[in-house]
Amino acid sequence: MKKIIAMMMILMMLMASVAMADGIPGVEDGVLTVAMECAYAPYNWAQTDDSNGAVPIKGSLLYANGYDVMTAKAICEANGWQLEVMQLDWDSLIPAVQSGVCDAVIAGQSMTSERMEAVDFAGPYLYASIVCLVKNDSKFADAKGISDLAGGSCTSQSGTIWYEPCLDQIPNANKLPPQESAPAMLMALASGAVDFVCTDMPTAQGALIAYPELKILDFAGSGDDFQVSEEEINIGISVKKDNKALVDAINAYLSDKTADDFNALMEKAISVQPLSEE
Repeated sequence: MKKIIAMMMILMMLMASVAMADGIPGVEDGVLTVAMECAYAPYNWAQTDDSNGAVPIKGSLLYANGYDVMTAKAICEANGWQLEVMQLDWDSLIPAVQSGVCDAVIAGQSMTSERMEAVDFAGPYLYASIVCLVKNDSKFADAKGISDLAGGSCTSQSGTIWYEPCLDQIPNANKLPPQESAPAMLMALASGAVDFVCTDMPTAQGALIAYPELKILDFAGSGDDFQVSEEEINIGISVKKDNKALVDAINAYLSDKTADDFNALMEKAISVQPLSEE
């Protein structure tokens, strides 16, 4: 009996030493649990099979894919971790990482000062410029700057810089209530509920696959563009406050990546969106 107890103690000590050797809170079991909406193409989406490298969504029969999933897989491969993806609503992402429900959020989040008060960030893992989407036949389709959008009705996704402060910069805009998700925002535009929406370039590029009747308005270089800070277009990976080890491990992978690398991966994600194959 004493031998059995001794062997159990040795085994427990070995398991503890392995966990301590990893030294990263939340990833002691070798599994990085990442939360995202799985409804925010081309950053992330849900699909019915594992095609194009999609991974299972925890507690679901669906699979997750997209730029965020591709990034998460690469980070895990670089660190020898397994990836677990969980699906949460946008407004639940920050609370989930704060409470330890997930280890990280990789979901197209801007690295804003407000968010940095609640979580720490690794990255950026993408730089996203701000654009608008309109219908091809809209009276705003030929807009050359945000001033040309004056008086139009608009919306965007709640909890994003697109809704506030970007839409507030358009003169006399008829700003309607925010939408709960990016798909809902796009549906509002496609259905004619609004004249235009504000989003970022990757989301807009992905939207054209599902809605070819839409047009991207990119005002960069016009002198009449949205005024945003660097932190608002730097897209990062949020982790629990003071988990420096995890931030460092993620940044070690990202450290030699360039904007061109990020854009190339985003192009790959856009190319395998489910609707792009129809």
